[in-house]
Amino acid sequence: MIETPYLLFLGDAPDMLAAKVAIGIRDWRPDNAVGQLRLPGCGADLGLSDMTLEEARAAGAKTLVIGVANRGGVISKEWKKVLVAALEEGFDLAAGLHNLLRNEPDLVAVAEATGRSLHDVRVPEVDYPIADGKKRRGKRCLPVGTDCSVGKMYTAIAMEREMHARNMKATFRATGQTGILITGDGVPLDAVIADFMAGSVEWLTPDNDEDHWDLIEGQGSLFHVSYSGVTMALIHGGQPDALILCHEPTRAQMRGLPDYTPPSLEELRDTALPLARIANSGCVVAGVSVNTQHMSEEDAKAYLAEIESSMDLPATDPYRFGPGKLVDALAAL
Repeated sequence: MIETPYLLFLGDAPDMLAAKVAIGIRDWRPDNAVGQLRLPGCGADLGLSDMTLEEARAAGAKTLVIGVANRGGVISKEWKKVLVAALEEGFDLAAGLHNLLRNEPDLVAVAEATGRSLHDVRVPEVDYPIADGKKRRGKRCLPVGTDCSVGKMYTAIAMEREMHARNMKATFRATGQTGILITGDGVPLDAVIADFMAGSVEWLTPDNDEDHWDLIEGQGSLFHVSYSGVTMALIHGGQPDALILCHEPTRAQMRGLPDYTPPSLEELRDTALPLARIANSGCVVAGVSVNTQHMSEEDAKAYLAEIESSMDLPATDPYRFGPGKLVDALAAL
């Protein structure tokens, strides 16, 4: 088990999107977030107290969590100095990078010498099966996005919280490092061998009560040439009964792809739904989740009303305005 609370390491993240792992922990497990540690030039700020390693230890932090999801998931030389110092200060380390902590000889040596632990949450720990496509009992909802980092995880977690408040049966199923660090369980989907990705999602969302909803954490985007494969695995392995379309309307280009522009919500609907119906012919689009953090409240509400009118679907920002409309849509299925 990863010991809490955490000191969230933001490194030299260029912007807030790059710090999405730390942001997720701050927003959904605030009691576990003692403070943040940033390198010079860091473009992200969680609004937490900036702390040195010594200050964080005195405040009770037990694990330094790398809260950055950089392109390729690598540990830089600049980070390495901080990670070594953290181990020597008495911290365990946790990360969800493709560049595993356990594969860095100097970190392993210092951890062994200091008796500290290295936690790599992006490592599959199960021999997942190949997907067989057999229908499973229970219901499943999958958020799909026009791009990466548009709020798919937030949508699923917010819906789970609301469903529990209504005494509905629901479970958030984590499929990425942030979700796993928040919940303590899940499948690190983008680290699973390609042939077994869809099978790992089947494994993650097994037979359940007929009125139980699995809220599956979405990943990537069908329109993102770097990460579309992981999205397809979720669509077919998850066999969703309902899709939630997720969008960030102020984004001019795809995340990390300056030559690509995000598709419209209509394009996402018309692409994702036929693919989902390959595995579940009864799948429907239940609603729209919009990340409005860069919009004024007035503009956000006007945009959501426009979507509801043009697409005939309930639309909300589940983090800003609550996920009630989306949960209502699931309850009606």
